[in-house]
Amino acid sequence: KITFLLDWLFVNMLRLRAIFPFSRRVFQFRTCSCKPLISQMITCTDEEQVFNLIGKNKAILSEKQVECALNILWRFQKQKTSFLKNAECIRDHPQFLTLHSLATSEMEFMNDDTLVNVLYITQQCATEAHDLVAALVTEAWRRLERFDINVLSKFSSCLASQHLYFSPLMGKIAGIVHKNLETIEDLRSLSVLMVSISSLISQHFREQLVNKTEHLFDTIDSSQVNVARRIVIFLRNIRYSYYPLLEKCNEVFLSNMNDLDLDSISKILSLYHSLQFHSFEFIKMAKKRLTEMIPLFDHPDGFVKLFVALGPIAGPEEKKQLKSTLLLMSEELTSQQALAVMGAMEEMESRNSHLNKKIASVLCKHLDNYKPVELLKITQAMIFLHFQSKELFVKLRELLRSYLKISFIPSEISVLVYTLSILPSPHLDEVGMSRIEAVLPHCDLNDLNGLATSVLRWIHYDRKYLDNTTGKQLKLLQKLDHYGLQRLQKFNNLNLLWEELKSLKGDWFAESLLEETVATLQRLMDEINYKNVAEIATFISRTNYLSTSLLDRIASVVVQQIEKIHPFVILGIILPFSIMNYDPPQNDEFFRICIQYLNSYL
Repeated sequence: KITFLLDWLFVNMLRLRAIFPFSRRVFQFRTCSCKPLISQMITCTDEEQVFNLIGKNKAILSEKQVECALNILWRFQKQKTSFLKNAECIRDHPQFLTLHSLATSEMEFMNDDTLVNVLYITQQCATEAHDLVAALVTEAWRRLERFDINVLSKFSSCLASQHLYFSPLMGKIAGIVHKNLETIEDLRSLSVLMVSISSLISQHFREQLVNKTEHLFDTIDSSQVNVARRIVIFLRNIRYSYYPLLEKCNEVFLSNMNDLDLDSISKILSLYHSLQFHSFEFIKMAKKRLTEMIPLFDHPDGFVKLFVALGPIAGPEEKKQLKSTLLLMSEELTSQQALAVMGAMEEMESRNSHLNKKIASVLCKHLDNYKPVELLKITQAMIFLHFQSKELFVKLRELLRSYLKISFIPSEISVLVYTLSILPSPHLDEVGMSRIEAVLPHCDLNDLNGLATSVLRWIHYDRKYLDNTTGKQLKLLQKLDHYGLQRLQKFNNLNLLWEELKSLKGDWFAESLLEETVATLQRLMDEINYKNVAEIATFISRTNYLSTSLLDRIASVVVQQIEKIHPFVILGIILPFSIMNYDPPQNDEFFRICIQYLNSYL
């Protein structure tokens, strides 16, 4: 009987072992120790304790326990000061590979929230886990249509961290947001999605998102700094200085100023600069808060951020203190830190020759590592600060010419050529002219303007110092005129035209393109509305070109839509009428409405 009983137990044990994996998958059966194991993980005080638990229990870990372990490791990671060094320790640990393997095998049994959370933490902790990340993204893509708004927003931020802004998958997310926009009520999740999809959306969809954000803004708590910051990032990304929303976000920042750290304040100042949004109160409070931080930073990582944020808005005493501290650590600066410092010094109009030389020395040491647009910033800053270094300028010229020989991107060639033209003793060689001619048909107005300005500089220099102007240079200038006029005539959308027009200036534009530009604006002036009226008025003031039809249209839009126009832009709107001494047909009504509107806002 005992032998029979043992045989029976042995056979049934084998049967149970055979069906257990199947039942575990089909019924999601878990051992009764599931909760105690999660409880043990939660009480861990360091990574090693978590890894010990994983090692002891790897045969029975469920997908929820895998997620819990990753969450706790990520919590420890965020608490470390040396983020990258600690990430390497976690990534290279044998038990992290166990987690990696378990996450792969358990993936299809994870719920949506767990799946995306595991993807997010894996990206943060293990940048080299490409196969797991790819598998998780593929599984998420398969489920995409059923994700709720919170999961969808987190997934979009995972794609954004992989720089997949223009991927078909991000396009699909944009489509889901567009389809469900009316039902979305969570501004936190929507703000994440808006930043992620901002590169892919149409003008009409942008307006819908801005309107929806404005509608939902009052539903969030005044402490939601991250939501407000993402909204401002979105406006920066779509290049839209929408004052009503910016002011609401600004109020959130002001009410939480004491809780903002250096990174937050410097980011907000940078965003405001990009959007040309001026909040005097924010600058005043930021200046006070940043000045209090000066004694806290004695390492380049933090101090450079402080110098770049505070320097341009600091008073004389603070500037002196910042410069003297920076001088002590100038030898330790990385290439990007030196570049950021040089940009801030240009804004500060620094005349500290000793500091200028120190920073120039660091830049010269790293010159081979900079991109063309960064070389332009360095050259402009050096010239603006009256810095003279024959060695640096010779090295810059050689580097720019070597880039020019291999570059094929129109905007990059325009930057390289322009940078060469502002160096001392500019000269255009055959290679430079051939590179310009090759890209002309593919250039936008900004590229053409930069190239034409450079060619004019070369012509002027050759006439003055070499007593020589080649026919090739003049022919190249004629080709630039031709392509500029041709591009203007092709525009049939005012917003697209303005994107290329807003920063155009200089002799070539004024002499060769201004009349055709005004003719194009007149052709498209029915598209002038409360959103772009200030921009068109600013263009007229800047170019000093009297177009009565454009000014009449501006006055008409203001009279009809004054309540939609922000008071801050009224000055820009009325300025061209003053400069040109021009009275529109509805002159009295136009100025009366502007004055009443400003008075009501005072």
